[in-house]
Amino acid sequence: MNTIARDKELPTNSSKTPVVVERRGASYWRVTLNNPPLNLFDPEMIAGLQALIEQLEHDDQVKVVVFESGVPDFFIAHIDLARLGELSTEPGPTGLSPWPDVARRMELAPFITVGKVRGRARGVGSEFLQALDVRFASRERAFLSQIEIGTGIIPGGGGLDRLPRLIGRARALEAIIGCEDFDADTAERYGWVNRSIPDAELDAFVERFATRVATFDRRLIAAAKEIINQRAGLAQPADLVSSQKKFFETAMWPESQARLTSLMQRGLQQVEFELRLGDHLATP
Repeated sequence: MNTIARDKELPTNSSKTPVVVERRGASYWRVTLNNPPLNLFDPEMIAGLQALIEQLEHDDQVKVVVFESGVPDFFIAHIDLARLGELSTEPGPTGLSPWPDVARRMELAPFITVGKVRGRARGVGSEFLQALDVRFASRERAFLSQIEIGTGIIPGGGGLDRLPRLIGRARALEAIIGCEDFDADTAERYGWVNRSIPDAELDAFVERFATRVATFDRRLIAAAKEIINQRAGLAQPADLVSSQKKFFETAMWPESQARLTSLMQRGLQQVEFELRLGDHLATP
């Protein structure tokens, strides 16, 4: 396997980047998110994704990119809430800050992005999946959730902007205000993921889909995706900026700080607590 760090300086030792890419051919890349024990979305993961999208944008052969987790119980647990102050707001090429910038560039890219979901995808983990083109989830092992309100903040990485487009207003309110874990079958019925697939069949299904897409003409893939984006409608940059601004604002509210401190003291960002985080959020 090759790490992506060699094309962009990372803030930590490049050999330890949590974003690892395997080129399974000129047109098919597989990316593993590997930041144990929780696969937290931290500054190092964001830097790795920035480096990845730069590489992808300079490669004129890639047609399909599959994202998966290297941590069995967590696709991406959520943002590293202990390191919110370290998050950069420096704008990328789209004019958005680092994560919204990467997400926007993936949405507009001339290739297909695929999420292979095992484990918990909560908060920005769910938002990461929403920014991908298609999502396939393990029926037994995938759980999706927007946990932010339960931790004292609001979704700031696109959940308020993309999830209603995927699942509709009422279901988005249920997910974002309720903060509960959704199993893969329910997520499929809602439109949060494309398909819920038995775990034993998930790898083969995604591999078949990706290798199939990799045989098609890149210009046709790009043209079809561009038109679908126009017809379906993407979240607008101004809306993403507004949501993220409100995210940082709510994070500084005294009541938000108190709730987050209480959750940290009870075990937030520790594995056993995180496995049942959806249940714990209902208790202040």
